Amino acid sequence: MRQGNKKKLIVFLFFMNKKNNQFNKKQAEELKEIIKFEAERKTFARVFNYETVMAVHSLAKKGYFKELEFVISTGKEAEVFRATDEAGNFRAVKIYKINTSSFSHMIDYIRGDERFAKVQKDKREVVFAWTKKEFNNLEKARKAKVRVPLPIAFTKNVLIMEFIGENGIASRTLRVEKNIDLVEAYFTIINAMANLYKANLVHADLSEYNVLVKGNEYIIIDMGQGVLLTHPKAKDFFERDCKNIANFFSKKGMKKTAEDVYNEVKKLAKAEQK
Repeated sequence: MRQGNKKKLIVFLFFMNKKNNQFNKKQAEELKEIIKFEAERKTFARVFNYETVMAVHSLAKKGYFKELEFVISTGKEAEVFRATDEAGNFRAVKIYKINTSSFSHMIDYIRGDERFAKVQKDKREVVFAWTKKEFNNLEKARKAKVRVPLPIAFTKNVLIMEFIGENGIASRTLRVEKNIDLVEAYFTIINAMANLYKANLVHADLSEYNVLVKGNEYIIIDMGQGVLLTHPKAKDFFERDCKNIANFFSKKGMKKTAEDVYNEVKKLAKAEQK
Protein backbone atom coordinates (compact mmCIF):
# COMPACT_ATOMS: atom_id res chain seq x y z
CA MET A 1 0.00 0.00 0.00
CA ARG A 2 1.25 3.49 -0.70
CA GLN A 3 2.93 5.30 2.18
CA GLY A 4 0.18 7.90 2.42
CA ASN A 5 -2.65 5.41 2.82
CA LYS A 6 -2.34 4.31 6.48
CA LYS A 7 -5.85 2.98 7.00
CA LYS A 8 -6.59 0.65 9.87
CA LEU A 9 -6.63 -2.65 8.09
CA ILE A 10 -7.10 -5.02 10.98
CA VAL A 11 -10.85 -4.30 10.92
CA PHE A 12 -11.35 -5.96 7.56
CA LEU A 13 -10.04 -9.30 8.80
CA PHE A 14 -13.49 -10.28 10.00
CA PHE A 15 -15.15 -9.59 6.64
CA MET A 16 -13.96 -12.93 5.30
CA ASN A 17 -16.38 -15.80 4.88
CA LYS A 18 -15.08 -18.74 6.93
CA LYS A 19 -16.60 -21.37 4.68
CA ASN A 20 -15.08 -20.41 1.35
CA ASN A 21 -12.44 -17.81 2.26
CA GLN A 22 -14.10 -15.30 -0.09
CA PHE A 23 -15.55 -11.83 0.35
CA ASN A 24 -19.21 -11.33 -0.45
CA LYS A 25 -20.30 -8.27 -2.41
CA LYS A 26 -21.10 -6.10 0.60
CA GLN A 27 -17.89 -7.05 2.35
CA ALA A 28 -15.88 -6.33 -0.79
CA GLU A 29 -17.41 -2.85 -0.94
CA GLU A 30 -16.47 -2.23 2.67
CA LEU A 31 -13.00 -3.52 1.93
CA LYS A 32 -12.67 -0.90 -0.79
CA GLU A 33 -13.26 1.79 1.83
CA ILE A 34 -10.43 0.44 3.95
CA ILE A 35 -7.93 -0.38 1.19
CA LYS A 36 -8.20 2.19 -1.53
CA PHE A 37 -6.00 0.60 -4.19
CA GLU A 38 -7.02 -2.53 -6.05
CA ALA A 39 -3.46 -3.92 -6.12
CA GLU A 40 -3.34 -3.94 -2.33
CA ARG A 41 -6.75 -5.59 -2.06
CA LYS A 42 -5.53 -8.35 -4.37
CA THR A 43 -2.43 -8.77 -2.22
CA PHE A 44 -4.49 -9.29 0.91
CA ALA A 45 -6.87 -11.65 -0.87
CA ARG A 46 -3.92 -13.70 -2.07
CA VAL A 47 -2.20 -13.90 1.31
CA PHE A 48 -5.07 -14.30 3.74
CA ASN A 49 -7.20 -17.39 4.06
CA TYR A 50 -9.51 -17.71 7.04
CA GLU A 51 -7.00 -19.57 9.21
CA THR A 52 -4.39 -16.88 8.55
CA VAL A 53 -6.94 -14.18 9.39
CA MET A 54 -7.51 -15.76 12.78
CA ALA A 55 -3.77 -16.16 13.37
CA VAL A 56 -3.22 -12.47 12.64
CA HIS A 57 -6.13 -11.53 14.87
CA SER A 58 -4.84 -13.65 17.77
CA LEU A 59 -1.47 -11.91 17.67
CA ALA A 60 -3.15 -8.50 17.50
CA LYS A 61 -5.36 -9.35 20.49
CA LYS A 62 -2.25 -10.23 22.49
CA GLY A 63 -0.93 -6.72 21.84
CA TYR A 64 1.96 -7.55 19.54
CA PHE A 65 0.63 -5.04 17.03
CA LYS A 66 -2.46 -2.91 16.51
CA GLU A 67 -2.64 -2.17 12.78
CA LEU A 68 -1.43 -3.71 9.56
CA GLU A 69 -0.54 -0.91 7.18
CA PHE A 70 1.02 -1.88 3.87
CA VAL A 71 3.30 -4.34 2.12
CA ILE A 72 7.02 -3.61 2.41
CA SER A 73 8.29 -6.79 0.77
CA THR A 74 6.75 -9.43 -1.43
CA GLY A 75 8.03 -12.81 -2.55
CA LYS A 76 7.01 -16.24 -3.78
CA GLU A 77 6.54 -17.62 -0.30
CA ALA A 78 5.63 -14.68 1.90
CA GLU A 79 4.49 -11.09 2.14
CA VAL A 80 5.94 -8.73 4.74
CA PHE A 81 3.76 -5.90 6.06
CA ARG A 82 4.58 -2.87 8.11
CA ALA A 83 2.51 -2.74 11.28
CA THR A 84 2.29 -0.50 14.33
CA ASP A 85 1.62 -1.27 17.98
CA GLU A 86 -0.37 0.74 20.52
CA ALA A 87 2.64 2.98 21.22
CA GLY A 88 3.17 3.68 17.52
CA ASN A 89 6.27 1.49 17.23
CA PHE A 90 6.77 -0.17 13.87
CA ARG A 91 6.77 -3.93 13.46
CA ALA A 92 7.37 -6.25 10.51
CA VAL A 93 4.68 -8.91 10.07
CA LYS A 94 5.72 -11.73 7.77
CA ILE A 95 2.92 -13.95 6.50
CA TYR A 96 3.76 -17.13 4.66
CA LYS A 97 1.38 -18.15 1.90
CA ILE A 98 -0.11 -21.54 2.65
CA ASN A 99 -1.65 -21.98 -0.79
CA THR A 100 1.16 -20.68 -2.97
CA SER A 101 4.37 -21.40 -1.03
CA SER A 102 6.83 -23.69 -2.79
CA PHE A 103 6.29 -26.92 -0.89
CA SER A 104 9.08 -28.82 -2.67
CA HIS A 105 11.52 -25.99 -1.97
CA MET A 106 10.65 -25.86 1.74
CA ILE A 107 10.75 -29.59 2.35
CA ASP A 108 14.40 -29.77 1.25
CA TYR A 109 15.35 -27.56 4.19
CA ILE A 110 12.93 -29.13 6.68
CA ARG A 111 13.80 -32.74 5.91
CA GLY A 112 17.10 -33.56 7.61
CA ASP A 113 16.73 -30.87 10.30
CA GLU A 114 16.65 -32.80 13.56
CA ARG A 115 14.58 -30.05 15.18
CA PHE A 116 11.68 -30.82 12.83
CA ALA A 117 12.01 -34.57 12.39
CA LYS A 118 8.33 -35.17 13.21
CA VAL A 119 6.96 -32.78 10.57
CA GLN A 120 4.82 -34.62 8.05
CA LYS A 121 4.70 -33.92 4.32
CA ASP A 122 1.46 -31.99 4.60
CA LYS A 123 1.88 -28.58 2.94
CA ARG A 124 0.07 -26.69 5.69
CA GLU A 125 2.16 -28.35 8.40
CA VAL A 126 5.37 -27.66 6.49
CA VAL A 127 4.54 -23.94 6.19
CA PHE A 128 3.79 -23.76 9.93
CA ALA A 129 7.07 -25.56 10.68
CA TRP A 130 8.90 -23.13 8.37
CA THR A 131 7.53 -20.17 10.32
CA LYS A 132 8.62 -21.71 13.60
CA LYS A 133 11.98 -22.54 12.05
CA GLU A 134 12.60 -18.94 11.05
CA PHE A 135 11.69 -17.74 14.55
CA ASN A 136 14.05 -20.31 16.11
CA ASN A 137 16.85 -19.47 13.68
CA LEU A 138 16.51 -15.76 14.42
CA GLU A 139 16.75 -16.46 18.15
CA LYS A 140 19.77 -18.69 17.60
CA ALA A 141 21.45 -16.04 15.44
CA ARG A 142 20.80 -13.32 18.02
CA LYS A 143 22.42 -15.45 20.73
CA ALA A 144 25.41 -15.86 18.41
CA LYS A 145 25.65 -12.03 18.18
CA VAL A 146 24.63 -11.94 14.54
CA ARG A 147 22.65 -8.85 13.53
CA VAL A 148 19.28 -10.15 12.44
CA PRO A 149 15.76 -8.78 13.08
CA LEU A 150 14.61 -9.36 16.65
CA PRO A 151 11.97 -12.12 16.61
CA ILE A 152 8.95 -11.07 18.66
CA ALA A 153 6.23 -13.70 18.27
CA PHE A 154 4.76 -16.23 15.86
CA THR A 155 1.78 -18.46 15.40
CA LYS A 156 0.95 -20.80 12.52
CA ASN A 157 2.17 -18.99 9.36
CA VAL A 158 2.53 -15.50 10.86
CA LEU A 159 5.81 -14.13 12.23
CA ILE A 160 6.28 -10.77 13.96
CA MET A 161 9.74 -9.21 13.96
CA GLU A 162 11.61 -6.00 14.50
CA PHE A 163 11.00 -3.51 11.69
CA ILE A 164 14.29 -2.68 9.99
CA GLY A 165 14.25 0.88 8.70
CA GLU A 166 14.41 4.54 9.58
CA ASN A 167 11.51 6.95 10.09
CA GLY A 168 9.09 4.25 9.04
CA ILE A 169 10.81 3.61 5.72
CA ALA A 170 12.02 0.05 5.26
CA SER A 171 15.76 -0.40 4.69
CA ARG A 172 16.93 -1.47 1.27
CA THR A 173 18.87 -4.60 0.44
CA LEU A 174 22.60 -4.75 -0.14
CA ARG A 175 21.84 -5.43 -3.78
CA VAL A 176 20.28 -2.01 -4.39
CA GLU A 177 21.87 0.18 -1.70
CA LYS A 178 24.54 2.41 -3.24
CA ASN A 179 25.94 4.15 -0.17
CA ILE A 180 28.00 1.36 1.36
CA ASP A 181 31.57 0.75 2.46
CA LEU A 182 32.40 -2.43 0.54
CA VAL A 183 35.24 -3.53 2.82
CA GLU A 184 33.19 -2.96 5.95
CA ALA A 185 30.18 -4.72 4.43
CA TYR A 186 32.28 -7.70 3.35
CA PHE A 187 33.94 -8.29 6.69
CA THR A 188 30.70 -7.72 8.59
CA ILE A 189 29.01 -10.43 6.53
CA ILE A 190 32.00 -12.77 6.79
CA ASN A 191 31.99 -12.37 10.56
CA ALA A 192 28.25 -13.00 10.66
CA MET A 193 28.69 -16.21 8.65
CA ALA A 194 31.45 -17.30 11.02
CA ASN A 195 29.33 -16.61 14.10
CA LEU A 196 26.45 -18.58 12.58
CA TYR A 197 28.79 -21.45 11.77
CA LYS A 198 30.17 -21.40 15.29
CA ALA A 199 26.57 -21.59 16.54
CA ASN A 200 26.01 -24.71 14.42
CA LEU A 201 23.92 -22.86 11.83
CA VAL A 202 24.18 -22.16 8.10
CA HIS A 203 21.99 -19.48 6.53
CA ALA A 204 21.54 -21.61 3.39
CA ASP A 205 20.27 -18.78 1.17
CA LEU A 206 22.66 -15.92 1.87
CA SER A 207 23.14 -13.33 -0.86
CA GLU A 208 22.93 -9.60 -1.46
CA TYR A 209 19.15 -10.02 -1.57
CA ASN A 210 19.04 -11.15 2.06
CA VAL A 211 21.10 -8.42 3.69
CA LEU A 212 19.51 -5.11 4.65
CA VAL A 213 21.54 -1.92 4.99
CA LYS A 214 20.62 0.48 7.78
CA GLY A 215 23.23 3.19 8.27
CA ASN A 216 26.42 1.33 9.15
CA GLU A 217 24.56 -1.87 9.97
CA TYR A 218 24.24 -4.91 7.73
CA ILE A 219 21.29 -7.00 8.86
CA ILE A 220 20.83 -10.56 7.67
CA ILE A 221 17.23 -11.54 6.94
CA ASP A 222 15.18 -14.49 5.63
CA MET A 223 16.48 -17.05 8.10
CA GLY A 224 13.77 -19.61 7.37
CA GLN A 225 16.08 -21.66 5.17
CA GLY A 226 18.76 -21.87 7.88
CA VAL A 227 19.86 -25.41 8.76
CA LEU A 228 21.99 -26.99 11.45
CA LEU A 229 25.43 -28.27 10.50
CA THR A 230 24.07 -31.79 10.99
CA HIS A 231 21.71 -31.34 8.05
CA PRO A 232 22.76 -33.65 5.18
CA LYS A 233 22.96 -30.71 2.76
CA ALA A 234 24.54 -28.20 5.18
CA LYS A 235 27.93 -28.34 3.44
CA ASP A 236 26.36 -27.74 0.01
CA PHE A 237 24.26 -24.86 1.36
CA PHE A 238 27.29 -23.31 3.07
CA GLU A 239 29.38 -23.52 -0.10
CA ARG A 240 26.55 -21.92 -2.06
CA ASP A 241 26.39 -19.06 0.46
CA CYS A 242 30.13 -18.54 0.06
CA LYS A 243 29.79 -18.50 -3.73
CA ASN A 244 26.92 -15.97 -3.61
CA ILE A 245 28.84 -13.59 -1.36
CA ALA A 246 32.02 -13.92 -3.42
CA ASN A 247 30.13 -13.24 -6.65
CA PHE A 248 28.50 -10.09 -5.31
CA PHE A 249 31.67 -8.51 -3.95
CA SER A 250 33.69 -9.58 -7.00
CA LYS A 251 31.23 -7.71 -9.21
CA LYS A 252 31.87 -4.69 -7.01
CA GLY A 253 35.62 -4.96 -7.63
CA MET A 254 36.90 -6.86 -4.58
CA LYS A 255 37.95 -9.95 -6.57
CA LYS A 256 36.87 -12.56 -4.07
CA THR A 257 36.41 -16.24 -4.87
CA ALA A 258 34.10 -18.72 -3.21
CA GLU A 259 37.21 -20.42 -1.84
CA ASP A 260 38.37 -17.11 -0.32
CA VAL A 261 35.06 -16.66 1.48
CA TYR A 262 34.95 -20.30 2.58
CA ASN A 263 38.46 -20.18 4.05
CA GLU A 264 37.98 -16.81 5.76
CA VAL A 265 34.72 -17.89 7.40
CA LYS A 266 36.20 -21.19 8.56
CA LYS A 267 39.30 -19.43 9.90
CA LEU A 268 37.21 -16.91 11.84
CA ALA A 269 34.89 -19.59 13.20
CA LYS A 270 37.83 -21.67 14.33
CA ALA A 271 39.59 -18.69 15.93
CA GLU A 272 36.45 -17.70 17.84
CA GLN A 273 36.07 -21.22 19.21
CA LYS A 274 39.54 -21.16 20.82
